[in-house]
Amino acid sequence: MKKTAFIIPVLVLAVAGILSALFVVDERENVLVLQFGQVKQVRTDPGLGVKLPVVQEVVRYDARILGLQSQPLEITPLDDRRLVVDAFMRWRITDVVRFREAVGIEGVRAAQGRLERILNAAIREVLGSVPSGAVLSEDRTGLMNRIRDLARREAATLGVQVIDVRLTRTDLPEQNLAATFARMRAEREREAADEIARGNEAAQRVRALADRTVVELVSSARRDSEIIRGEADAERNAIYAEAFGRDPEFFSFTRSLVSYERAMRQENTSMVLRPDSEFFNYLRTDGGLRRDLVPQLPAAAGGGAAGGEPSDVPSN
Repeated sequence: MKKTAFIIPVLVLAVAGILSALFVVDERENVLVLQFGQVKQVRTDPGLGVKLPVVQEVVRYDARILGLQSQPLEITPLDDRRLVVDAFMRWRITDVVRFREAVGIEGVRAAQGRLERILNAAIREVLGSVPSGAVLSEDRTGLMNRIRDLARREAATLGVQVIDVRLTRTDLPEQNLAATFARMRAEREREAADEIARGNEAAQRVRALADRTVVELVSSARRDSEIIRGEADAERNAIYAEAFGRDPEFFSFTRSLVSYERAMRQENTSMVLRPDSEFFNYLRTDGGLRRDLVPQLPAAAGGGAAGGEPSDVPSN
């Protein structure tokens, strides 16, 4: 009984010692085996590991990609317009020994604080060298890459790798929003006024060109019409001259018919003529005027009216 009572505690202690000497490395983590604060083993591959019980300890670090959201940071770009910026960083531990030496026993929490300071310094340096328009524009990938590269060089001393940096917000401070919006509105109004002035100037040029073109076209049309009218009158006169040369009596007859048509266009036409006026030579019979041809012409009273042809009737 006494021997059994002694063996059982020894077995329990042996099993406990064996179990404490074994540890499991997960695929999502890196492991350091420390002995009195000194690194004795580095395990980055998943599997079963062995350490000295009691004397050695296991420190685990996350091997996955970690994120860091920075606090809002007020910066002053190149044109002295203050902006509020915050960013998001993705990083991971690549050298666990250097990481342990840099941050000590506080681990990831201490690394987060130091990385945030590195990120803020990189943001101030990069965004302070460009105007605010470049920071506020949609295409700022180049700025984020510059911040990432600068932060990556600084973070390498911690045994970590900065994978990516993204600017999540770039806004104006609350106290500057009203003044900035007023300035932007004034700039847009000035640009609109310039555009309107240029448009009015262009419209005036178009109107002037159109008016000149109209005058030129009308003048050209009138000139052509006068030329055509002159040529037609010349041709008409030539025809009249030829007709007069062939038969003067027929020419006189046609001219008299035209005069009759022009003199009696309206229904209430009245003329005062002498009975023996030459105007009606072709409307007379041997006995006098043919009233069936001109029923609207009144008879001349007692020869009291002055003889002659009306002023609106062309002479034969």
